[in-house]
Amino acid sequence: MSKKRGVSAEEKRVRMLEIFHHSKDFFQLKELEKIAPKEKGITVQSVKEVVQSLVDDHLVDSEKIGTSIYYWSFPSKAKNTQKRKVNDLQNEVEECSRKLKKVEDAIANESIGREPSDERTQVLSMLEKLEKEEENLKKELQRYRDFDPEYIAQLKTETRDLRTASNRWTENIYTLKSYIKNTFQMENDIVDQNFNIPADLDYIEN
Repeated sequence: MSKKRGVSAEEKRVRMLEIFHHSKDFFQLKELEKIAPKEKGITVQSVKEVVQSLVDDHLVDSEKIGTSIYYWSFPSKAKNTQKRKVNDLQNEVEECSRKLKKVEDAIANESIGREPSDERTQVLSMLEKLEKEEENLKKELQRYRDFDPEYIAQLKTETRDLRTASNRWTENIYTLKSYIKNTFQMENDIVDQNFNIPADLDYIEN
């Protein structure tokens, strides 16, 4: 059977948001520590960290009432927050790209003579800094896009289709193996070796 892989930090955040959005209810941390492991496969030890990261990104609200802290998040709240963040990041990426273009033009002009100069060194240093900034902004932008409900739904559909296709091919391979074994009286490992079939070939579980 195929081995189960650990749940990534981003996937934990998505699953935790699903708890809030599907229930549209308010929770204390101790309640989430019971629900998340059972329904979403999130370990008890990581629940607090996951919830806090969502609060920090304004995807989950929290309020202290008496001695207890309550957490909640509604789909509309998360969607609006994500849209604002994505728009802000897109603007930052565009601004960074404009700065990069300006610096690249300056380098092109400085490269005509190629003589070393303090100005050219400074421009090259600025270019490197802007390139790193642009890369980091694009990564953060993608992280927020990954939380877009429509994008998540699309990914789930694509994943389901790929899983179905993969399992269909696995079934075809098993059928072919059975035919070869019965027709040519070959051992299972010999068939795998001759046809480069992985020994751990298995169906992908849901």
